[in-house]
Amino acid sequence: MATLGNSFYDLIDLYKSQEPDGTAADVIEMLQQTNGILEDAIAMECNNGTKHIHTVRTGLPSVTWGKLYSGIPQSKSQRAQVEDTTGFCEALSTVDKRLLDLAGANRGRIRLSEAAAFLEAMNQEMASKIFYGNLNAQPETFMGLAPRFNDLSAQNGGQIIDAGGTGSDNTSIWMVAWGDNQSHLLYPRGTQAGIKREDKGEQRVQDGDGNPYYVEEELFRWNIGLAVKDWRYVSRIANIDVSDLLAGTVDIYKFMRKAYYKLRTRQVAGGRVSVYCNADILEALDALGTNSGASDNFTRLRPMEIQGKEVLTYRGFPLRETDALLNTEARVT
Repeated sequence: MATLGNSFYDLIDLYKSQEPDGTAADVIEMLQQTNGILEDAIAMECNNGTKHIHTVRTGLPSVTWGKLYSGIPQSKSQRAQVEDTTGFCEALSTVDKRLLDLAGANRGRIRLSEAAAFLEAMNQEMASKIFYGNLNAQPETFMGLAPRFNDLSAQNGGQIIDAGGTGSDNTSIWMVAWGDNQSHLLYPRGTQAGIKREDKGEQRVQDGDGNPYYVEEELFRWNIGLAVKDWRYVSRIANIDVSDLLAGTVDIYKFMRKAYYKLRTRQVAGGRVSVYCNADILEALDALGTNSGASDNFTRLRPMEIQGKEVLTYRGFPLRETDALLNTEARVT
């Protein structure tokens, strides 16, 4: 039985990418997703190869009231070193050279169109790992936000707001401050931030039977990690029951207010704060924000222009929609 679609760009794909007159068609990326987190995050070079070591103050020194003929007790602050790692995501686009020859003048657009698909796939994968990456499950990746803020009794558990959901359709809202001393993405020393694209040109490869043929290859590589230098600049609203929220039985703005007052940026300026949620959450927030009932007593979403685009904001923080945040999160306890 024939299988439609495989790992290689073929004649079917070529014909689907052409207009009736044979020119290359613009491809509508129906699989494209919205990942606003990559619009805000800053990137820093690792200070230890592929790893980044930073120091976190975990306690303040003690002080004393002085009195005559008495000494001063010695004290010092407590510090802990945290090591964050990076990983790299790779993809290889391989197109048969004979197929590209058939494309004629459109060969460049064919390769560019295929490259765009790989870039989008890597974009989606990285956005997902920024939230859900877990070294315990995938040692080759990096530690995302959710595994760092997943225990209400942990030292940083106070940054987690429990929205009370107990079902199987839970999701989260994140408030994250990006900055040198807050949270930032990482890339290994001596490399570059973002996706590196290398045109490998014509390559001699073998098919499944060991017979040689020629292809044109492009290699895509993205070195990335995540560091949370000060967890007080991150707050998570966890255990949001999506079905209850859409039914109007969750006071989501109450939890938004609680998360806002957990952020250190409210007291100490630093970093650029953004709010991340998926489309279901954003729809619910927008619906509540456009209700003009006389009994409303919450801070509404307000439109602002940021980098030439109009976005909704909460207390001045832009709301970023990201499809990377799932509606199937496990309950945080």
